[in-house]
Amino acid sequence: MDHSGAETPSIAYKVFTFEDNKKNTPESLRVSIPEVLDPQYGMYVWPCAVVLAQFLWTRREELRGKTLLELGAGVSLPGVVAARCGASVILSDSAETPRCLENCRRSCEANGLGHVTVLGLTWGEVSPDLVLLPKLDIILGSDVFYEPQDFEDVLLTVAFLLRKNPSAQFWTTYQERSADWSIEVLLQRWGLTCVDVRLETFGADEAELAGSTLPGNKSILMMIVTVKTELTGTG
Repeated sequence: MDHSGAETPSIAYKVFTFEDNKKNTPESLRVSIPEVLDPQYGMYVWPCAVVLAQFLWTRREELRGKTLLELGAGVSLPGVVAARCGASVILSDSAETPRCLENCRRSCEANGLGHVTVLGLTWGEVSPDLVLLPKLDIILGSDVFYEPQDFEDVLLTVAFLLRKNPSAQFWTTYQERSADWSIEVLLQRWGLTCVDVRLETFGADEAELAGSTLPGNKSILMMIVTVKTELTGTG
């Protein structure tokens, strides 16, 4: 074995199976997500990603033909599910983390998604790649509200994209980790508004989803964010 080059990461594939048994003909979707088992550069499927992917699965019929961008995609479970459901998907992660972008591509390869674009987009930076994105219908973000110091950068990027695509929506799941901060207050500052989506409305209020042990007992929230429309009087 040649040890002269960069080390090959240790990869483990985690399988998720989304099912719908409520129709006359049961439907299911099986996706395989590569996780990088590394104490320093590990990339794993987090609870928020499974919840968001479940939401996408339940909305799969309206995803066909839509253009979606996933921010901070990492192992890309939500984006992969959307692509498998017929959406045109762009996966993105920080331009400064090539390992994450590499894993986005690895997730695409594992699911036969050679047509999915992978882009380096760093939150808070209005880069040429961000400006030149095609018209978007939906923006995805799974656990992008993780580090409070990143919130403003995330929202700068989201606000830019929603103003450029006024009819688009930002679908995001996040874990409630602290009562000391409020995403809603930040949204107002950026001229955005949100609607909370209760997990039980799309079958995500379970400790185990898609045949996995996630999300477990984590407190996951979901919201849909849009540009706040200004109401103007006529007289």
